[in-house]
Order: sequence, then C-alpha cells, then structure tokens
Amino acid sequence: MKSSKLVAITLSSVLILGGCGTTVERVDAGTTVDLSGAWNDTDSQLTARTMVEDALSRPWFKKHMQATGKAPTVIVGKIKNLSHEHINTQTFIADIERELINSGDVEFVADATARKEIREERGDQDLNATEETRSAMGQEIGADYMMQGKINTIIDVDGTDQVRFYQVDLELISMKDNRKVWIGQQKIKKLVENSKMRK
Repeated sequence: MKSSKLVAITLSSVLILGGCGTTVERVDAGTTVDLSGAWNDTDSQLTARTMVEDALSRPWFKKHMQATGKAPTVIVGKIKNLSHEHINTQTFIADIERELINSGDVEFVADATARKEIREERGDQDLNATEETRSAMGQEIGADYMMQGKINTIIDVDGTDQVRFYQVDLELISMKDNRKVWIGQQKIKKLVENSKMRK
C-alpha cells in the first residue's frame, strides 16, 4: 500500500515538473524575434545599416574624395545609452563597424583598446622578432573622422499598453578641425500591448 502511494506521488511530481519545463527552440540568427518590445539585435543591425548607408551617401564623402583622392579613414567612438533600459552599446558599435568596413567605401582603424594591445605586441616584436618579420613602430594610419552618438527613449504607458520610442543620433566629426560633416537620426516606435515591462 505504501509503495503504491509512493509511486503515485513520484509520478505526480514528474508530471508537474514536466509541465513547468522550459522549451528552447533554435531559430536562424537572421530571424526577427521581438518578445518584449525592448531594444534588440534586429533594431541594432537595421539601425546600423540604415545610418551607415545614409552617412556614405552624403556630400562630405564626395568632397573628401575630391580633396584628397583617397577614401576617408573612420573610427567609431562612444555611443552613449541615455535610454530607460540597459542597451549593450558595444554590440551596436560592432554592427556600425561591420557596416562601415563591409561597405568598401572607407578605411577603418581600430579603437583605442585594440590599438593599445597591438602596440604592446609590436613592442614585443621589436625585441624578439626577426628584422624581416617585425612590424615597425610609427606606421599607423590616423583617422580622418570619428563617428559617435547616443540612444534616447521616450516611454508612453497606459495601463498594460506601452509605446516605446527610440531615437538614435549619430554624427561624424572631422579629426582635423572638429567640424561635424554628417548628422544622422533613426527613429523606432513600437506598440507593446499587454506589457508587463516597467519603464
């Protein structure tokens, strides 16, 4: 009798725990999945693509080519997150860098962190590598322009419904004289119904 009750309790526990299990489905990385209405990978990729395309189609690019006869060299600086939510700006910066490099229209230089690491390696090569294979100091290419910007949000809430408005502002600044040669803006608006998200 006791063993029958124990088996019944065990089976019930298994069924209850099985019903509460997590389900995971693998999806293609390019698939748009918007569960919460918050900033996500699709927003980051589309915004980076749209803004880089806009930047490279503007007059500054043609003027630079005419004045120098060569492609501009660009670096991406800080993107400030001034929004209501946590946004991994490093992922967004990586998306911008990829779009700039893959455009084939600009030269691109590493950021300060990467340059420091490379300089340390170059210094090590200077001491330990053969003369034929070492990379000499003082051969770096300086950036002509730096791209930087910010992400802002406005949240409008009515009960469990939200309108989430994202505004991304980027600007391209001449390293030579601090002139702003391009200013771009991308807006994203999402209606989130039956939302449980906080502001």
